[in-house]
Amino acid sequence: MASVDSRSGFCNSNSTFYSKRKPIPLPPNPSLDVTTFISSQAHLGRTAFIDASTGKNLTFAQLWRAVESVGDCLSDMGIRKGHVVLLLSPNSILFPVVCLSVMSLGAVITTTNPLNTAAEIAKQIKDSNPVMAFTTAELLPKIAAASGGSNKRLPIVLMDEERVDSAGEVRRLAEMMRREPSGTRVAERVDQDDTATLLYSSGTTGMSKGVVSSHRNLIAMVQTVVNRFGSDVGSQGEQRFICTVPMFHIYGLAAFATGLLAYGSTIIVLSKFEMGEMLSAIGKYQATYLPLVPPILVAMVNGAEQINAKYDLSSLHTVLCGGAPLSKEVTEGFMDKYPTVKILQGYGLTESTGIGASTDTVEESRRYGTAGKLSASMEGRIVDPVTGRVLGPNRTGELWLKGPSIMKGYFSNEEATSSTIDSEGWLRTGDLCYIDEDGFIFVVDRLKELIKYKGYQVPPAELEALLLTHPEIADAAVIPFPDREVGQFPMAYVVKKTGSLLSEKSVMEFVSKQVAPYKRVRKVAFVSSIPKNPSGKILRKDLIKLATSNSKL
Repeated sequence: MASVDSRSGFCNSNSTFYSKRKPIPLPPNPSLDVTTFISSQAHLGRTAFIDASTGKNLTFAQLWRAVESVGDCLSDMGIRKGHVVLLLSPNSILFPVVCLSVMSLGAVITTTNPLNTAAEIAKQIKDSNPVMAFTTAELLPKIAAASGGSNKRLPIVLMDEERVDSAGEVRRLAEMMRREPSGTRVAERVDQDDTATLLYSSGTTGMSKGVVSSHRNLIAMVQTVVNRFGSDVGSQGEQRFICTVPMFHIYGLAAFATGLLAYGSTIIVLSKFEMGEMLSAIGKYQATYLPLVPPILVAMVNGAEQINAKYDLSSLHTVLCGGAPLSKEVTEGFMDKYPTVKILQGYGLTESTGIGASTDTVEESRRYGTAGKLSASMEGRIVDPVTGRVLGPNRTGELWLKGPSIMKGYFSNEEATSSTIDSEGWLRTGDLCYIDEDGFIFVVDRLKELIKYKGYQVPPAELEALLLTHPEIADAAVIPFPDREVGQFPMAYVVKKTGSLLSEKSVMEFVSKQVAPYKRVRKVAFVSSIPKNPSGKILRKDLIKLATSNSKL
């Protein structure tokens, strides 16, 4: 390789940034599934999962036995390599059992959000064509309604622990888990290149698409997680993670249903996110790591006095934040209120199996606003979205990523795949970024969300960050508002702090004093909350709909 700059990782000859992290070891054996890979990792962990509300737990021995038993049952029920199995469930200690069992057969797991409507689930069923669904009694009517349109009703397995009366023929996961593993199942050969998961990307900038990830993608993700946290385990004994994020989402599935198991950590599972429950679970189960998204972190800063008075957070040593970069104010605010807890950040997409960049030390996190340095074995490029030129350090363009965790493509969507992954395997992230002289990535905005005002490009995230510095603003989102004369102008949705008498005019003046004329906010609306997806990203398309439904161009 030609000379690579030791600080930024940038190589002049091919305009590529290389990761400064130690490369991840990938197993050479082509025939290997991710379940076998994880279960064969040596570690000293004993308890794999704890249900935060009931205290019920699964040891590693029980987990792998259950995975074996459920795999046998699924095999007997005719589930084969390549079959798709739908999982519709809130977080539970059984969610990973289903994922790992399905993937061990070479079958494909597709997850969906329990908050989705029956119509949205029906769309995913039509697209992914599952042969079976795992769900709970409470969510069964949604699946029934969603699959009712198809000629065949989906075979269902219920995940509830207690027996529930339900119409029709349903199997029970608890019974499948009780079966003695036969040890004689004739397994189909599963290759690392075979599909393991089919997750639907959040579709914040368009239609939701099925992301096809291989066993190799997941193994690379597991190795990245182990690389990042594994050293802690040897030095500090068993690590305990609170699972605050949805397991149907890449962050939850990658870390909690798979990655963290590989080195023996304990996952404390919250069935749904509730701030008080999360905080009391930290003390009750002596959690050491708390993964979360920015809105929760902001709430912890704002409520720090009451939280520190009411809850025991003494065991907690690290907060892991993903979803969106944190501002200097929020990071410093948190470090001030919780001085013994360090903040580490991560950046990734469903399309990169949750991997991309991270800050791995307190010093790295002090580079405020960064998404971190490129993850191990990951390469990056910054490409001018207009000219296609590949740029060097401190130049802003679209971030492209290449590495072992990049998806195979979008499911049954050749067009979307070829416009996202080029012939050399580079994934266009759709994020406008720059990489500085030390190799830190900074996300400026989503490429598709830039506001185009008279030919100028205005990043909404920049204006949102500015609005959040106003003492009377609790939250804000900025969207492009269509206008005949200028194309689009920035419009702000603002959540006022309690008791604030802030006016639209004063918000606009606050911004205009601090930005170039083309970046000024020219319309303001006050709302009680900003719509966000489970990972904390603003659902701008919902706000655009709201804004444009109230006006005519």
